[in-house]
Amino acid sequence: MKIIFMGTPDFAEESLKAIYEAGHKIIGVVTNPDRPKGRGMKMIPSPVKEYAIKNNLKIFQPEKVKNNEEFINELKTLEPDVICVVAYGKILPKEILDIPQYGCINVHASLLPQYRGAAPVQWSVLNGDKITGVTTMYMDVGMDTGDMILKQEVGIGEDETTGELWDRLKAIGGNLLVETLDKIEKGIAPREKQPENFTMAPMLSKDMAKIDWNNKTAKEIKNLVRGLNPIMGAYTSLNGKKIKFWKVKVVEDDEIYRENLNFLTNGTVIVSDSKEGIYIKCKEGILKILEIQGENARKMTIQDYLRGNPIQEFDIFE
Repeated sequence: MKIIFMGTPDFAEESLKAIYEAGHKIIGVVTNPDRPKGRGMKMIPSPVKEYAIKNNLKIFQPEKVKNNEEFINELKTLEPDVICVVAYGKILPKEILDIPQYGCINVHASLLPQYRGAAPVQWSVLNGDKITGVTTMYMDVGMDTGDMILKQEVGIGEDETTGELWDRLKAIGGNLLVETLDKIEKGIAPREKQPENFTMAPMLSKDMAKIDWNNKTAKEIKNLVRGLNPIMGAYTSLNGKKIKFWKVKVVEDDEIYRENLNFLTNGTVIVSDSKEGIYIKCKEGILKILEIQGENARKMTIQDYLRGNPIQEFDIFE
């Protein structure tokens, strides 16, 4: 089929690669404009654009798509059979949705109707879910509200980070898109309306990255740490310095010898040892820190960190 592909990050690149290698005729690739990145603020193309360049695919990079008549007319002249949209980053107007004869198809990284919105992978980890997946759907004017086509369920590992889950789901998403297009081409694609019991997955905010020792349990803090890895990292402070945790473990109280922890403030270091690492009291449970990043420093194991940055028992993280 003649396909226009719309996407931006590496998650979308995997889907573009999958349909390209499956032999579909990709007549145009739409991705976000290059953005400045790094200390030198060099203009960097999206992963989707890089793949399109490598494979000599026609590229469009409109700053906006809504009310962009020139761009919309250009899409119409291409006469696509299908438009595939994967993590593009912009809401498509009805004018674009109506262009292809078989509709616009979206790959969404959740089991819809759960986690509609911009950050489904992150929220499934932040909430400590055991199961997630990928859904393909026909797009409509709503936010991830279109009729569902195919789903694939995936288990989430106890210690799996957003980054690790992201990499698994992007491969599944590419394969599911190929299967979806095959069924559409054969006229056998299912079409199921979404039930009403939906949840949302809004964009993440920087203020949610601060660890709340007073109100969050060890398990909730662990989910925060792995949910924000590698996006921004969960942070706390000690002696006025910002510290990020990248990997942690929840331990049982009886793994550490202490007669009574109840009198200690949440966030208190109850063990600090160059070999064992550090253990921190939480509202419920104890957190063992495995990977840490000091202010203006690189990530490292807690053992490496403690060699040059001593942390004392009864220090309190804030």
